[in-house]
Amino acid sequence: MASQDWFDKDFYKVLGVSKEVSAADLKKTYRKLARTYHPDSNPGDAKAEAKFKEISEAYAVLSDPEQREEYDQIRAMGSGARFTAGGAGQGGGFEDVFSRFGQGRGGGGYSSADFDDIFSMFNQQQGGRGTGFGSGRFGQPSGGFQGFGGPSRGADVTARTTIDFVTATKGETITLQGEDGKPFKVKIPAGVRDGQKIRLRGRGRPSPDGGESGDIVVQVTVRPHPVFTRDGLNLRVTVPVTFTEATLGATIEVPTLGGDPVRLRVAAGTPSGRVLRVKGRGVQTQKGTGDLLAEVQVAVPSHLDDAAREALAAYQALEPKENPRADLMAKART
Repeated sequence: MASQDWFDKDFYKVLGVSKEVSAADLKKTYRKLARTYHPDSNPGDAKAEAKFKEISEAYAVLSDPEQREEYDQIRAMGSGARFTAGGAGQGGGFEDVFSRFGQGRGGGGYSSADFDDIFSMFNQQQGGRGTGFGSGRFGQPSGGFQGFGGPSRGADVTARTTIDFVTATKGETITLQGEDGKPFKVKIPAGVRDGQKIRLRGRGRPSPDGGESGDIVVQVTVRPHPVFTRDGLNLRVTVPVTFTEATLGATIEVPTLGGDPVRLRVAAGTPSGRVLRVKGRGVQTQKGTGDLLAEVQVAVPSHLDDAAREALAAYQALEPKENPRADLMAKART
């Protein structure tokens, strides 16, 4: 459901992307910005925190295909029209839209085509529900206005909340403040995704003519974790190992989310990028439990003393004379 400030906020500009940006590039850009402005990376920096909230809001809208389409349509209408919420029986903003169409006719009267376009546009914004004024042809009943076609449904109300990564995986009941200033509770289910919407049935605005009330739609933004990322129900973590650990084999400790570390065996000759799986240590939900995926990354030492350098040079003289890039070069020539 559209927010009042969608008319005034350029979410594409906030993220520094074009309107044609793909979902993959959008996610990549957001993650880069989130790491830069995350409060954990900028303790006590109010500007960075405000920027993080701004990019999180922008990504939450643009990463949702339905909301992105609605946002683009509303922005295309310009900043003249204003709506407070979706749902039937709401008439706010019509004067501004009619004014824009009138200006397009040189200030003259409206033709029937004007009304057709306007009402068709608003019905699309309402998810196909009638607005009480007509379903595309002026005067045709579409439900709800002064008893026309039966009672209409109340407007939905959109709310937003930002939660931390652990809360998103474990689940929790939180308290938010409604637009009327009154608090209400929302149960965040375990495994909620970044950008996911939680709908509270019948908690929105009342119907203007005795119909059912609208809903509260809560959109959730999940703060990135400094160590773990989500892959469905699985959790991913990158684990550095030394050259000797990867070459000779070793048993290492790997962190888990909110629990004790687990010990994993790194087999001799393990390359960078290999993924070790820990069953059942991912996200636990009613639909199932994921795994912990530990990706091995060989860490190259940045400083060597003379003894270590001499030992490494001696190894270099003895190592197999194999070119690890030979296969790569051969495939590149084909």
